[in-house]
Amino acid sequence: MFRSNALRIAVGVVIFLSLLSFLRYRSLQKPRSHEQEDFHRAPTDGQAQSLTVAFIPVTCHLTCPVTDYASKTSTTGTRFDAMRFTEFPTIVEALKTKKLLAGFLTVPLAMKMREQGVPIKIATLGHRDGSQLVIRKEDKAKDLRDLRGKTIAIPSPFSNENFFLNKMMRDQNVQPGEINLVVMPPPDMTAALSAKAVDGFIVAEPFCARAELEGYGRVLYYAKDIWPNYISCCLVVHEDLIRERPEVVKDLVRGIVESGEWAERNREGAATLVSPYFRQDKELLKYVLTEPPDRVTYRNLNPTDAEMQKILDMGISLGFITRQIPLSELMDRSFIPEQIEPAKIDLSRMPEIIRQNEQPAK
Repeated sequence: MFRSNALRIAVGVVIFLSLLSFLRYRSLQKPRSHEQEDFHRAPTDGQAQSLTVAFIPVTCHLTCPVTDYASKTSTTGTRFDAMRFTEFPTIVEALKTKKLLAGFLTVPLAMKMREQGVPIKIATLGHRDGSQLVIRKEDKAKDLRDLRGKTIAIPSPFSNENFFLNKMMRDQNVQPGEINLVVMPPPDMTAALSAKAVDGFIVAEPFCARAELEGYGRVLYYAKDIWPNYISCCLVVHEDLIRERPEVVKDLVRGIVESGEWAERNREGAATLVSPYFRQDKELLKYVLTEPPDRVTYRNLNPTDAEMQKILDMGISLGFITRQIPLSELMDRSFIPEQIEPAKIDLSRMPEIIRQNEQPAK
């Protein structure tokens, strides 16, 4: 018992010191407002309305910046501004207070918000697959039983990565508490693994691929191999937006699914496009989108009732969601187009868009 407590304290100290170093590094960088973000102030090109959409720099949310770019380089009814966040709680708070009316969340988190009475609805998925469990490269573990007593980072208790991990623990007779789960923002996970502050993490790409390419991590499980057509994240919209500006929601959902179709046909181009939005290396994103090509996919974005019910039931069985929620309350599929064409993307305009949005150093 004493050794177990001492180990947990030591791990906590290491994580605290690692996170402190992250914060010190960030404190050296001047904060940037939304208006200062790259790509957020492109000309409206005569568009009558605009909408800010929240995303995190994971490939599950890739269709969000692609939609932003498409709305700024082609004729669309609405200009979309993709606003980058590093963690989900800030997006949740912005949606609750109506500072934002649309954003990408994990499906379980969207379900929990709905259970709590927040008037949002899932309008479409953003992807399929694309999450992995990564451990230290030198770790000889072959399954979760070998990870007993170790620390694994998760992006949120209300993430499908957490649900997926708990499902595998049950399948392998690993009891709750035998693996120490800690919540960590996805962008911090690779540094924590490299510094040995954690023994592994489960999250969306490209952080898993980064740990592979930088030589300190290896994939133990691909979600797609355990949970076919795995779902992690979705686009949610506030009911006020649906009621007051349904044409904007229609433009947004069409933009997301068409961006997904374009990305499927232009994977290397998608890596080039989203790199400055994500502030991540283009070659890293290219690796994620092509090695192998089905590591993460962007078609089949209209989930079935059975798929959503499976996630809801899993959340209830784990105690994260406390009641059955009618799927009609959770979802509004009416904006998903019947015919899906690839978004109109002109990558030759990227330098122009970048120049238009450069900010002087301050």
